[in-house]
Amino acid sequence: MVPDFGLDAVHRYSFRFSQADVADFARVTGDNNPLHLDADFAAQTPFKRPIIHGMLGASVFTKVLGTEFPGYGSVYLGQTLEFLRPMFVDTDYEATFTVQSIDSAKHIAQILGEIRDKQTGKVTTKGIATLMHREKIS
Repeated sequence: MVPDFGLDAVHRYSFRFSQADVADFARVTGDNNPLHLDADFAAQTPFKRPIIHGMLGASVFTKVLGTEFPGYGSVYLGQTLEFLRPMFVDTDYEATFTVQSIDSAKHIAQILGEIRDKQTGKVTTKGIATLMHREKIS
C-alpha cells in the first residue's frame, strides 16, 4: 500500500545501524576516519565513543524517499542537511518526513526530513529534500 502523499502528509521510518554497517560504509566511501572506526581514538573525543558517519545516517532519506514516500520513480533534485547531534551504533532512531510544499504543475515537492533518537527524542539530522514524481506529486 502506498502512503497518502499530499501537503502536510507525514511518513515515519524506524531504523538502527550496526558497527558492521559503519565499517561497510567506510569501505565503500573510503572515509576511514578513526572517529567512526576506532573506539580508543573516539574515547579521546567529546563523543567518548565512535559515531556514525553523518552521511550514513542521512542515507535513510534516499532510502525512504526513493522506495516508500512517495516511492519508486522519485527523482531526487536536491537535499539540504544539518547534522545537529552525533548518531551512534545500536541506537534506535526514527525518521519523520513531512511534505512542506507541492508544485503540481512541475510534479515537485519539498519534504522536511528529521531523524530523532527514539530514547531522547532529540533531532540528530534534518534537511529538506526536493523531489519530482510525475504520478504521485500533483
